[in-house]
Order: sequence, then structure tokens, then C-alpha cells
Amino acid sequence: MTTPGPGGGPADAELPFFVYGTLLPGEPNHDLFLRGRTAGERPAVLPRALLYDGPGYPYAIEGHGRVHGTLLVAAPGVYGELLGLLDHLEEFLGPGHPRNLYERVVREVELPGAGDGGSVRAWVYLAATAVTRSLRTGGVLIPEGRWVTGRGPGDS
Repeated sequence: MTTPGPGGGPADAELPFFVYGTLLPGEPNHDLFLRGRTAGERPAVLPRALLYDGPGYPYAIEGHGRVHGTLLVAAPGVYGELLGLLDHLEEFLGPGHPRNLYERVVREVELPGAGDGGSVRAWVYLAATAVTRSLRTGGVLIPEGRWVTGRGPGDS
């Protein structure tokens, strides 16, 4: 799949965002970055992915599991602003950039309880290549694929 750079291009659809860590409702970055910028939020699952613990935030990578999170739809008129904020937060500088912490990619996300088990295409921030290599060799896997279960007592 082709992933446009920050800001996208004229042919890009305003895709929703799948979040799975500090942007989840109740997490610190939800209020900082998403308050007033979303028109809808609902539970969702990223198939064929694994979740790893990071330094205060998780990383999702391609794998044989499922990551639980939230699908966010941008409020009318703020899509470009939200895309830019999230790219900055996730340290995404452009597709394949060597200093990326995450890559912004398009993936099918499942919507539990959607009646027919539907899915939608959404932006997902997956760990960049160098980070993924490091996680696969020495990272701490969050087996349930849920960020809240991956944190220890007293973590925020």
C-alpha cells in the first residue's frame, strides 16, 4: 500500500485513525490532542498485529495477533490539523524516513459489534523499521494486545 507523506495529497480520503495507546479515551494524550477534534470514537481491533510495551507508550507491529484500540473520526473541518498533530506526536516525518519513530500506514480495522463484523480502512501508526527490529529481538510483548493490561501498577 502507498502511504502519502504528512498532509497527504489531493486524492487522499479523510480516513479515520486507529489508536491503541496514549491516545485512547482516558489516556493522557486523548485530551491533549483529540478533545474537540473528533466526531466519533468506537472500539476497534487491528488484526495481524502485535503490541509491545515501550517507554511510556506502546508500539504495534505486523504479527500474528490482534491489537485492541479505538477508531477515531475527525470532526468536520479539522482533519488536516488532526493529521498534522498526530504525525508530530508519533514522530512520523514521511514514508520510510530514517528518523521515524512510527510509520503511518493504511490498514483494515475490524469493528466489533458492527452487526456483520464489518471493517474499515484507517490510518494506523506502526513502529518504524528500526524500532520493529529492536522489539522483535528484545521487546516486551503485551500478549492480550490491550495497552491498559500492558501497564504495571502505578503507571499512568
